[in-house]
Amino acid sequence: MNLSNIRNFSIIAHIDHGKSTLADRMLEITGTIEKRKMQEQVLDSMELERERGITIKMQPVRMKWHVAGGGDSATREQTGGGDYILNLIDTPGHIDFSYEVSRALRAVEGSILLVDATQGVQAQTLTTLNMARESGLVIIPVVSKIDSPLARIDDVVKEVSQLLECEESDVIKVSGRTGEGVAHLLDEVIKRVPAPSIESGAENNEVARIAERAGHFRALIFDFQYSNHTGVIVYVRVFNGSAKKRDRLVFKIAEREFEAIDVGIFMPQETVTDTLGAGEIGYIVTGIKEPGVASVGDTIASLKDTEPPLHGYANPRPVVWASLYPESQDDLPLLKQALGRLKLSDSSFTYEEESSGTLGKGYRCGFLGMLHLEIVTERLRREFNLELVVTMPTITYEVKLKNGKSSKIYSPALFPDDNDIAEVYEPIVAMKIITPPSYIGGLMKLLYEHEGEVLSTDNFGDNRTMLTLHMPLRELMRNFFDEVKSVSSGYASISYDIVSSRKADVVRMDVLVADEPVPAFARVISRRRVTEDAEDIVERLHKLLPRELFTFKIQACAFGRILSSRTLSGVKKDAAGTLSGGDITRKMKLREKQKEGRKRLKEIGKVNIPQEVFVRMIRSGD
Repeated sequence: MNLSNIRNFSIIAHIDHGKSTLADRMLEITGTIEKRKMQEQVLDSMELERERGITIKMQPVRMKWHVAGGGDSATREQTGGGDYILNLIDTPGHIDFSYEVSRALRAVEGSILLVDATQGVQAQTLTTLNMARESGLVIIPVVSKIDSPLARIDDVVKEVSQLLECEESDVIKVSGRTGEGVAHLLDEVIKRVPAPSIESGAENNEVARIAERAGHFRALIFDFQYSNHTGVIVYVRVFNGSAKKRDRLVFKIAEREFEAIDVGIFMPQETVTDTLGAGEIGYIVTGIKEPGVASVGDTIASLKDTEPPLHGYANPRPVVWASLYPESQDDLPLLKQALGRLKLSDSSFTYEEESSGTLGKGYRCGFLGMLHLEIVTERLRREFNLELVVTMPTITYEVKLKNGKSSKIYSPALFPDDNDIAEVYEPIVAMKIITPPSYIGGLMKLLYEHEGEVLSTDNFGDNRTMLTLHMPLRELMRNFFDEVKSVSSGYASISYDIVSSRKADVVRMDVLVADEPVPAFARVISRRRVTEDAEDIVERLHKLLPRELFTFKIQACAFGRILSSRTLSGVKKDAAGTLSGGDITRKMKLREKQKEGRKRLKEIGKVNIPQEVFVRMIRSGD
């Protein structure tokens, strides 16, 4: 296939603006999937994606589209008729998975910016738009859900045109549900998105010219997965040359040679082809089964290629940290293997081994957000049948001690005592909230409670206001997103980015169950809220913990003293009640013996905390 007849593009949007539904209609209209085999969210292959109705992993797919007419497609403005290959990458919309979006954008030349006609431009729309612009992509503005009775088509089209500084006639109107306008959109993708070129993948034009003359194979890895049978399968965008089965190739950064077992494309299932050529998006089966060889952003090239690697990706920065421990230490090797395997399909989380005196050995993991944490832990349970203890999520603090030493703290359990600390610094996020003006009052009160500092308020589009503010990252984990949705009746949208760090007034709070500290419940919180949070966590644990045969206390402490305490009474069982007849002293002796046993059990008894309690304590809203 000629390069001029290939178009590579992605769909980017705020969550729940209809990306997956639009992709479904594209697959149906192009005949990539037969209508009788169609199902909703066909590109969302994971069970979790279907359950939650969200896209977690980006998914590439190839479609064929015929354009009627004559002429030659020498320019973007004039497209001739013929058959075209459209390589689409469907991307996640939730802010936690923005790293997935950034990798997808590196593999394409254009993006469809999808905006819901019932909601208009949202905060995350601005974030994804900026990412696409920074990648130098052609942006095609599209308004979706035009069939909805709640659609504000004219208002949203105007909003989008002002945002992109384009004509309103440039904004395409579609319905992913009915298919209206989708065929026209495919024609416009061919017309507006440029054909792939060799230069777009090279670090400079000279490298591109040398590679093009030599015809050496060069491809960028934007994702990969692992197969027990065939090893690592890399997803690549080819920038030059071609590769076929049995070709000898090399990972440029890892400096590891291998023989291609197979090459192919996504239809959307993996489909073997004879070759994978320049401008195409596809996969290469490497046969490599050792972890750590393949990495996102590496270049795969032919052995004769001597040029430097293609420009890759910045490493993702973990935002939220949590420790994962197997319920049984016998499962530690399985947990290690599971994290390694999961890392092959999700390169955006990190992990390293650590140990706890109470919970044993486990792994300290870094995630891109609270939803990312929840998705990874759920996948570990479902895909690897692991029962896990997950500690309270936290962020990274830079702590300077009074003895002059400083360190970065990832775990609340390792946070120093208050009297040893000189200064603490924490990450700050720059946030945008777009909301109808009627909810500003409630949001301002909520922002004060979460230590938000409002920098500006601006009118945004039709009857909406955009708040720009700074807030400590730790406050986002304190049920902030759910509270914003509640205060704004679901109309407000949020986007954020970590921008700096500043001095924090925080303290470590420990939780004791039956006089034993539970590291998984330790947390670092604002000093001004410590008493309130202590009472809250003790009250919640009092409701969640099952009763034992003995009475025990649930306590929260900070500053070296107990701030809140509740007693959970033991299960009462009268063994003497089973006796019938005989002298009353017989029952009295048995009750005394039972009383002594309970007293002894209280001294040596240990509370068994079920896995469900740890999970529900992470979900602050439960």
